[in-house]
Amino acid sequence: MERYEKLVGLLNADAAIVTRPENMRYLSGYTGEGCLFVCKDAHVVVTDFRYTEQAERQAPGWRVEMTKVGRGAWQVCAELMAEFGLKTAATETDYIIYDDFMALQKALAGCEVGSMSGVVETMRQIKDEGEIACIKEAARISCKAFENLLGWVKPGMTEKEVQIRLDYEMLQLGSEKNAFATIACAGVNGSLPHAIPSDHVIQKGELLTLDFGACHHGYLSDMTRTIGFGKIEGELRTIYQLVLDAQLMCLDAIAPGKSCREIDAIARNYLDARYPGRFGHGLGHGVGLFIHESPRFAMTSTATLEPGHVITVEPGLYIPGLGGCRIEDMAIITADGYVDPIDAPKQLIEL
Repeated sequence: MERYEKLVGLLNADAAIVTRPENMRYLSGYTGEGCLFVCKDAHVVVTDFRYTEQAERQAPGWRVEMTKVGRGAWQVCAELMAEFGLKTAATETDYIIYDDFMALQKALAGCEVGSMSGVVETMRQIKDEGEIACIKEAARISCKAFENLLGWVKPGMTEKEVQIRLDYEMLQLGSEKNAFATIACAGVNGSLPHAIPSDHVIQKGELLTLDFGACHHGYLSDMTRTIGFGKIEGELRTIYQLVLDAQLMCLDAIAPGKSCREIDAIARNYLDARYPGRFGHGLGHGVGLFIHESPRFAMTSTATLEPGHVITVEPGLYIPGLGGCRIEDMAIITADGYVDPIDAPKQLIEL
């Protein structure tokens, strides 16, 4: 069954109007601007002149409707509703902005416009073999880029210089783009989980946290490694070992049918007992066409792991005035366990 056919079966409306770029690509293969219109009798890419040929190439078998002045995307959707005698439509109310939603309602006057928030995202949680192959290739690229970086980075460089070199390595190895903005934070900046690379000069005795990912055919990888410069001693070394211990315990617990909340608790209880409140984010998140997907390892999660889920495992400790550490792998859930596509070393590297 085609993905758009599955979507029709899940809808609580006659038609879906899809605007989120990741969902458009997932359903059709199309990566340009515009929207998709999907119903039982039609699947249509609605876009402007700049993208019509691209849509025809990327989404073979899909009808392409071109917008123009006086015939915008919502007007085309209204025409399609009338063409197929449809009365209800659903769109991504968790993504579309208010003004666009109001304009859509106006264009579809006489029809009911409701929400389909989360429907395609739920479909996207379970990756097929092709998707997993792409994620594995993105992971291979990011791991190789990290390996190459280790032969280049040294004290005296700035966080920005390291970030630029790491991004360059991934692109040279075939990444289509960064999976997200690369994080490179050293010394006291390591206590900022999502630090922006700065002009801070890396010194001996500091830890450097690198959080980065590559992209292959739209699918992303996500990994974090924390490395040391010179001999890492004292509390920083203790923090590193605690984070590594927590991650290994969580990886050992991963299997289909396991509670995401309970796996999160393994790391949280272990780290909070030693540094209360200094592991303040979720243990992990799904990865696919978007860098933060469901399911999630989190205190509030109600999900259980299923074969086809791809989820990160990334405990960390963040100590203001001292620094921090995070170690992150990815778990591809299988019928009897998981596969970790991140094969970069995790024991403390001291350069």
